[in-house]
Amino acid sequence: MSYLSRIRNVFRREKAGGEIDEELRSHMEEAMEEGRDPEEARRAFGSLLRHREESRDIKLAAWLESLAADVGFGWRQLWQNKTVSLAAIVSLGLAMGACTAAFRLIDAMLLRPLPVAELEGLRFLAYPYFDNGGNRQMGDSFEYPLFGELRKAVKGQAELMAISYSSRVGVTYGSDEERERVFRQYVSGWTFATLGLKPAAGRLLTAEDDRKPGAHPYAVLSYDYWTRRFGRDPKAIGRTFRMGQAYEIVGVLEEGFTGTETGTLTDIYVPTMMNARAIGNPNWGWFRTWVRLRRGASEEQVRQKLQAAQVAFRQARAQEWSSEARKERLDEYVNAALSLEPGAAGVSGMQRKYRRPLAILGVVVVLVLLIACANVANLKTAQAAARGREMALRVSIGAGRWRLVQLVLVESVLIALLASLLGGALAWWSAPFVVSRINPPDDPARLMLPADWRVLGFAAVLTMVVAILFGLGPALRASAVRPMSVLRGGENPHSRRRLMNGLIAAQVAFCFVVHFVAGLFVATFDRLSHQPLGFSPERVLTLEATAKTVQPFERWDEVLQRLRQVNGVEGAAICGWPLMFGNEWTSEVWVDGRPPSGRAPYFLAVSPGWLEAMRIPLLDGRDFRPEESSPQVAIVNESFAKRYFEGRNPVGRSLERIVEKKRETAIIVGYVRDARYRDMREAIQPTVYLPFRTSHRLDQAAESDWATVVVRTAGDPMKMAPVLSREMVRARPEFRVSNIRTQQELIEQHTVRERLLAVLSLFFATAALVLAGVGLYGVLNYIVVQRRREIGIRIALGAKAGDVAWRITAEVFVMLGAGALVGLAAGIGSQRYVESVLYHVKATDMGMLVLPALSIFAAALAAAVPPVIHAVRIDPASMLRTD
Repeated sequence: MSYLSRIRNVFRREKAGGEIDEELRSHMEEAMEEGRDPEEARRAFGSLLRHREESRDIKLAAWLESLAADVGFGWRQLWQNKTVSLAAIVSLGLAMGACTAAFRLIDAMLLRPLPVAELEGLRFLAYPYFDNGGNRQMGDSFEYPLFGELRKAVKGQAELMAISYSSRVGVTYGSDEERERVFRQYVSGWTFATLGLKPAAGRLLTAEDDRKPGAHPYAVLSYDYWTRRFGRDPKAIGRTFRMGQAYEIVGVLEEGFTGTETGTLTDIYVPTMMNARAIGNPNWGWFRTWVRLRRGASEEQVRQKLQAAQVAFRQARAQEWSSEARKERLDEYVNAALSLEPGAAGVSGMQRKYRRPLAILGVVVVLVLLIACANVANLKTAQAAARGREMALRVSIGAGRWRLVQLVLVESVLIALLASLLGGALAWWSAPFVVSRINPPDDPARLMLPADWRVLGFAAVLTMVVAILFGLGPALRASAVRPMSVLRGGENPHSRRRLMNGLIAAQVAFCFVVHFVAGLFVATFDRLSHQPLGFSPERVLTLEATAKTVQPFERWDEVLQRLRQVNGVEGAAICGWPLMFGNEWTSEVWVDGRPPSGRAPYFLAVSPGWLEAMRIPLLDGRDFRPEESSPQVAIVNESFAKRYFEGRNPVGRSLERIVEKKRETAIIVGYVRDARYRDMREAIQPTVYLPFRTSHRLDQAAESDWATVVVRTAGDPMKMAPVLSREMVRARPEFRVSNIRTQQELIEQHTVRERLLAVLSLFFATAALVLAGVGLYGVLNYIVVQRRREIGIRIALGAKAGDVAWRITAEVFVMLGAGALVGLAAGIGSQRYVESVLYHVKATDMGMLVLPALSIFAAALAAAVPPVIHAVRIDPASMLRTD
């Protein structure tokens, strides 16, 4: 009989058993038909039971039959002990769901490969640089003139592609009132062909579309955007939309590819040459350079050629700069070492920002899973003690040790499978929920979170690992039972209690680490969110405005005057970008003839009235006047005065900076309080405010085809947003609002990561505490049940309630203290792995050490109360009667 038939017969046991009985009966009937005496025939045939079992072994896969029987028995055991089973399934389900959700996030953010061809040869270029604070960073932005030189240098060995950072822009398909926000990337025309991508409709961009600046306003849609916006309508091909200018949709990318920036699903792709303003600017790095190595090409040779081309380009650029620029800065710039970084999983700022936090959360959820496994292992150990006689009887009638191990492990696997179903439902909901909290609401992170073979494979492996973690130990102990000892009632329970106490110590250690890390994250969020700002964000609305062409300051001022007349507006002003936006503009300055030193100060272009609108106090001097322009006058903050004027009043003094390759002098007319510029973590830096009106074409403030209008309102600022947008268009029809946010949103975006870590770690800390408390309760309850007679005798002999409680809890609380000490050491040792996401918090702070210990001991006391009450209320007489 084939092995497949034997397996199939396991699932049709009744029919197979009937066939065996029929066959045995036919043999007996055949013997009697030959005239043999029935009794003689039966004696000659032998034991029917033995023949039946031998036939079953031939017709059925014995191992599978025993496994199926154990599954049925295990299910009955779970149903019989509903409360304990439900507690085990829920606790494991929560932990497994957290693990699966964490894997989905880590996989989507860091591991999942791009759906393109020949991933092994895909790289992107990066180089080191030092930021203004002197910290070494890795940069990946390139200028298009440099890109052309790099591409020529490795022609024949590698293909280079320029792919811009994904940016959120406004597009219109009808009237300008029907504006929607999309994510756009500029790409080289040959990008899609190089990556091996195909069109789902129409055609993709080609090299011919990317030869002349502004000549080919074509766009390709992502499959996801085509589905969401057009319902996969083929008629979308050929439609036009406005994105600064008119674009024609020529095609749709194949399903699956959503861009190269992990965390952002790009909607629209256009040729790099359509960024005409930046294409010839050697000072503007606005895209990443991707490299596809040719087969057989040496990666190191390609890197060396790219390095030489970059050095030559930057040397030529450096010669154009002022001779007064600092030599060390020039050397860093010219000789920065290029590296080819793996690009198989994409690259984005979000990856860099969340790589360490996701790893930390992964460790935390694993610790919670271990706590849950230890908890269930204790429950299983207590159950094994209660089933000691059953196991002894099984051994007495011939069951082998591994047969008992299988019996107990099958029950553990059933619990793990049911928990995995609960955990899968939790992970399906929680992973998208966490992603929705990564970025601010107006700019959400978008990750692909499919339930594909990667996630299902992880869930299957996790289920098996969990079943082994909590089930193998109790199974081995249950299989090592000594029948004579158990049946005489002489089994020593202390060995079981030692295992359970050890698991309690492990639970407490893991719980302490989880609480310790949660405390660090909560303290970081609290301290970061309560940093002084130096300005008032309440009721401030920021409107990012654009114009079709560069506009003179007078037209911007017309818009301001119109907005100031709107009811509910208390003040309005213009700036290059709002505070805490994330942009920065730095420039070297000379004061009193001293050369630049240290970190270069920040600069920001603002209009008259901006200080009042932002509520930044003026310490001395005055605000800008409407007729004043940059670089003639400037306003500086306290930090600038401390660094450059030893804290003295700088009004009336002057500073110098480089504008169009020569020094320009600005008279300081105002002195203001410190205000945060771009980040909550960095100390407030020296800042120079310049007039938004500029007299120099190349000055940063000259970018007057876009700016931010800051409006302080009397009430809810978002309720004023539609009115202000309409009034801006009425004032000057060429102006449009591309984005609207409150100043408070801009501030909160700098604590999104910290808030997310604090909330998730608090949730996991609470779950860990509850699980550890349940586990402690289970151990103490087991001790009371095992020692009921002893406790009854002690009470009969006059033992006080306190003495009884001490004898029950002493051993467990000693293990609890030992686990806390181990957890404390592990927590302090973990600080160096989490310090990159901390802010002014140290692991050795007394609060970080005391609070986890207090939480755990409070939970332990709460868990100990019911078993202790049960113990002191034991009736000695009933124990003696039972005895």
